[in-house]
Amino acid sequence: MFTYQKRLLFPVNIKKKDLNFVKCLYCQYGGPDGELSAALRYMNQAYNMPDDCGKALLIDIATEEFGHIEMINTMIKQLMQGATIEEIKAAGLDKAFAQHRNDHFPQDNNGVPFTAAYIGAVGDPVANLYEDMAAEQKAKAVYENLMDLTTDPDVLAPLIYLREREIVHFNLFKDLADKYEKKYNIYLSKN
Repeated sequence: MFTYQKRLLFPVNIKKKDLNFVKCLYCQYGGPDGELSAALRYMNQAYNMPDDCGKALLIDIATEEFGHIEMINTMIKQLMQGATIEEIKAAGLDKAFAQHRNDHFPQDNNGVPFTAAYIGAVGDPVANLYEDMAAEQKAKAVYENLMDLTTDPDVLAPLIYLREREIVHFNLFKDLADKYEKKYNIYLSKN
């Protein structure tokens, strides 16, 4: 089902340390609108799609979201490269460091741990797809917020790529929702 290629979906080559930005970037790893939430949401919902087309689309996008997690974690690692304990404390990352050292723990930028409560699913394929479109739109907005917080071109390039993928995913979910609303309208309204 999965094939792992030992390369990122988009290159990440950050040369300058920025621990304050790391704290912000954590929201796209373990936050409610982050990549981990999206990957698990779509993987979970895939098995309730009414046809193989929907199942395949959700699994494909979920798989790509796992690749986005890899990019976010690579960015965090590169942004923290060579950080001293004093810099970690100054950036407010000392609590995370105390518990996890250099491991990246799925949490938001306020240190709130990831929870399965972020995974929306109601058993209605169209409702789930609208949830997915909202999730992609929120993730796009968060990437734009993050882009406003940096001027480093090495950080901006992967953020721009990730934002653009949110737009692609939104449109794919919208097309599938439109198809299901037309094709399964009677079926969905009875259930």
